[in-house]
Amino acid sequence: MNLTEAKAYAMKNVNNRPEATGRLRGKISIVTGGAQGFGFGIAQEMYREGAAVVLADINEELAKSAAESLGERAVGIKVDVGNPESVENLIIETVEHFGGIDIFVANAGVLRAGSLEDLTPEHFEFVTRVNYHGFFYCAKYASEIMKAQYQAAPDKWFDIIQINSKSGLTGSKNNFAYAGGKFGGIGLTQSFALELVDYHIKVNAICPGNFYDGPLWSDPEKGLFVQYLNAGKVPGAKIVEDVKNFYLSKSPIHRGCTPLDVARALFYCVEQSYETGQALPVTGGQTMLK
Repeated sequence: MNLTEAKAYAMKNVNNRPEATGRLRGKISIVTGGAQGFGFGIAQEMYREGAAVVLADINEELAKSAAESLGERAVGIKVDVGNPESVENLIIETVEHFGGIDIFVANAGVLRAGSLEDLTPEHFEFVTRVNYHGFFYCAKYASEIMKAQYQAAPDKWFDIIQINSKSGLTGSKNNFAYAGGKFGGIGLTQSFALELVDYHIKVNAICPGNFYDGPLWSDPEKGLFVQYLNAGKVPGAKIVEDVKNFYLSKSPIHRGCTPLDVARALFYCVEQSYETGQALPVTGGQTMLK
C-alpha cells in the first residue's frame, strides 16, 4: 500500500472504528515515542479511555512488547520521526492495521543540554531534526489521511497534538537547542491550525512541566539531572539530588508532571470543539501564561 492507496482505504473505513468504551472510544491514535517513559504513559491512559493506539518508536522491539502489554487495540510500529520516509511508512502501516487515523500525538523528542561554547553543531542538528523537523513530517503525512477522511465524513473532527514543553513557552539556559525547537513547534502548531481547520483538523500543543520519574530526567548516565549537573545549569549544585530539589522548588504544587496530567489535557483537546492553535501549559504553576 502506498500513501494514495492508504487515503482511499481510510476514506472507505472512516465510519468503521474499533468497539470500546471510554472518553476516546473508537478513536484510532498514534503516539510517537510511545514505547517508554512519558509517551507510553500517555498511550496507556488513552488506551484505558477506549482508543486504539499505535505505539510508534525507534525501538521496534520495545514498541511491540509495550503494545502487547496494553492489549488487542494496540500495536507497535518502528519509526524515526526525523526521517520523512519512515514517518510516511508509519502512517501507511497504521491505516493498513486499523483503517484510519483520528488522533496523532507527536510526542517523540530528544534533548542535548549545553552552552554555546560546549554544544556541538552535530548535537544541535540532531535535536532540531527530531523535535522540529519531526513534527513537520508527522503533521504533513497524518494530515493527508485526515483530509481524505474529512472528504468522506465532513461531520467528523480529527486532532494533531504536539507534546511540546514548558521550554516552548520560556527560554531555557544552557538548553537552547531543545527550547528553540519547542518554540518553533508552537509556531508550527499555530500555522498548521490555520491551514487545516477547513478540513476539521484541530492542531494544538500541550506544554508539560518536568516528568522527573522518566528516563529523560532520571537516567543515571544520560538523564537531564546528570546533564544539568555537568553543564553547571544549577548554581551551587554538587550532586544530582541538588539539581532535582532545585527543580521541584520551582512548582507551587511541588511535584513533577505525570503522564496522567498530560493525558487529561489531551482528552480536553480532543473533546472540545472550539479551540485550535493553542499551547496548553501543564506545569503545576511553574510557567504561567502572560
